[in-house]
Amino acid sequence: MKVVVIGAEGTVGSAACNELGGRHDIIKVGRSSGDFHADIADRGSLESMYQEIGKIDAVICAVGSVHFAPLTEFTEEQFMLGLTNKVMGQVNVVLAGLEHVDDGGSFTLTSGVLDRDPIRQGTGAATANGAMAGFVTGAAVEMPRGIRINVVSPGLLQASEKKYEGFFPGHEAVSSERVGLAYAKSVEGAITGQVIIVE
Repeated sequence: MKVVVIGAEGTVGSAACNELGGRHDIIKVGRSSGDFHADIADRGSLESMYQEIGKIDAVICAVGSVHFAPLTEFTEEQFMLGLTNKVMGQVNVVLAGLEHVDDGGSFTLTSGVLDRDPIRQGTGAATANGAMAGFVTGAAVEMPRGIRINVVSPGLLQASEKKYEGFFPGHEAVSSERVGLAYAKSVEGAITGQVIIVE
């Protein structure tokens, strides 16, 4: 299969690439790295990327920005970051890509643990993650041509523990290998409309 991975150089994207790369043709996409460039915050950028790449079998999106801050200090603009970038960015990955994914192909989006296991300062991320679950559930029943859609929801990755040190008290980190398997389940399997939890 020809699989586009947006955010391929990131921690989560790398896990997906490492698992799927031995069996499929991986096309790596990033804002400034990879085989092609795109910014999910820019619908036009995504449309140009799809036009350049041509027909594909699957798309994985493993990027999306959110703001972390105490709830009482959040501004509307900071809260909207997660909704406009992580949520609408990934929604636009799907909307812009529908005509480029072959019959029976798939989209796999990415959320995270915080809408089901919250932490302090994580309300913005929790809201965005919950919205991603709602989008995938709703979109699955309307996807054309047998195209499937799922969202992978990993816990804190072991590879990111130092970066988020102190933010996730009591959380058991998950391995990159297990996260990679979740993307394989979505891309190579048969499920649709599912939140694939890795914890």
